Amino acid sequence: MFPLLGATTLVLVVGTPWVSPAAADEHQLESPQHGQVYIIDDNFTLKWNRTNEIIPNVTFSADYQTSEMNDWIELPGCQYITATSCTFSLPNLNVFDDIKFRIRAERGNSTSAWHIVDSFIPFLKAQIGPPKVHLEAEYKAIIISITPPTGNMWLTVSPWFKYRVVIWKNSSSTENNNLTVYPRDTIYELSPATTYCLKVRAEHHRPRKLGIYSPIYCAMTKVEYKLPPPENVQVDVENHNYVLKWDYVLTNVTFQAQWRHAYLKWSPEDQSGEWKQIPGCENVRGTQCVFPQEVLPQRIIYSLRVRAMDGNNTSLWSKEKEFESQKQTTIPPPVLNVKTMGDALHAYVGPSQESTDLHGSLIYEIIYWENTSSTERKIRQEGNDFTFPDLKPLTLYCFKARALMREEPNQSSDFSDIICEKIKPGDMSRTLLLVTAVCAVLPVLLVVTLVAKRLLKSLCSVFFPSPKPPSSIAECLSEQYLENILLSPSEEKTEQCFVIEGATVIPREEGINNTNEDLKYSCQTSQDSGNYSNEDESRSKTSTDSLHLESG
Repeated sequence: MFPLLGATTLVLVVGTPWVSPAAADEHQLESPQHGQVYIIDDNFTLKWNRTNEIIPNVTFSADYQTSEMNDWIELPGCQYITATSCTFSLPNLNVFDDIKFRIRAERGNSTSAWHIVDSFIPFLKAQIGPPKVHLEAEYKAIIISITPPTGNMWLTVSPWFKYRVVIWKNSSSTENNNLTVYPRDTIYELSPATTYCLKVRAEHHRPRKLGIYSPIYCAMTKVEYKLPPPENVQVDVENHNYVLKWDYVLTNVTFQAQWRHAYLKWSPEDQSGEWKQIPGCENVRGTQCVFPQEVLPQRIIYSLRVRAMDGNNTSLWSKEKEFESQKQTTIPPPVLNVKTMGDALHAYVGPSQESTDLHGSLIYEIIYWENTSSTERKIRQEGNDFTFPDLKPLTLYCFKARALMREEPNQSSDFSDIICEKIKPGDMSRTLLLVTAVCAVLPVLLVVTLVAKRLLKSLCSVFFPSPKPPSSIAECLSEQYLENILLSPSEEKTEQCFVIEGATVIPREEGINNTNEDLKYSCQTSQDSGNYSNEDESRSKTSTDSLHLESG
């Protein structure tokens, strides 16, 4: 019996261990991992990894939630699936709103924990899908029509897609040409009767997005036409007319020219009915035609094309010439007026009568300089009024102005005539007021100084009886000091002398002869009546000693 028991035990060990379903769900049903979302146009693809491959009959379900929602919503097409990815669309989704997803595993009544995928903004994450392309072969050209990506994702940006084309000859394996085209455009300068293949992708630059390339499309260009199309279409400006010119190899044919708005190239629809005949360019014998500028209003971009005609035969249309009328417009010089206002020069610049229709699209530039200098200064602004407050008074300044296109500053008119002007003396009110005030106050100050000197001298004689005042006061009362200020060089100080009758004859000292002819005179200046002396001098001399002079 033991041998049998041993064999049985061996079988149990080698075989798969039995685990109850409840225990398997509890310990082995784990949540998915590494959830990722891929978006192409409006199509979402949610992918994830399962964590345990050995558990059978496991399904997966996913929910989504936006920042505008409070609850999770079941994701349509992603409930109880056995695969590890699902594709769906959310037609009512706000593509600029945050969105997040969650995924879980299920088996019977058991479920794993949710695996949360980080939130994102769909518009920023989405890729541009491959466009649909239609080709029409022409002689040495292929007309390409591109259907832009559609759907809720690109509703706000679809008009702004550009398209990158990679084109090559079918006989060559080298992709040798990259072009940027409009939704409906023509690829020129190809070889006739040659098969070309191409692929296209859409591009968007705000934000920067590169789409997925389309499948490869091929077309064969046609054989040479009897009448080749015109080439090298150009536009010149002469006076108030446009001159449309082109090159052509044959003679004795007529030409026709048309125009349309260039923005129509953005439409994927056929816009051939939008072409309009250019007046004066219906049946042209030469290789140019002239038409007035009024035919093509300003500030708009146009497309022009030309074809040749010979009886019932017509050529293909030429390569379209993109033409911006604003860049071709001739701007007449503006009107400049300069005048003095207060302490500054003021200039007004306006359009001439020939350019009044351009007024809203012009800015102005003034160049000015001192008449004696070659150094120029420049001011550019959108308004018509210019002020120059920091100019030198009584200096002649010269001015000239020109007009420039607001959106094309490199396109400008010729300069106006030069106008020279200066701040006139009569307008220098502040300077003249200051000079007048100084001239009026200076004499008053001098008179006040003289009166103050007299008054101070009188006060000194009362309060300082000493014959000689202190040196500091004497310096202030100096006659010479005052005379240097008040008296002109032609004025001189003179002394008045007169005889004092009945004057007492002062005896001479012994040894000195006295005569009757000795006369005594008193001399006084017109400025003062006496002299000062020190107190320590001999009192034997009288004060009259200083007042008498001997005539001899």
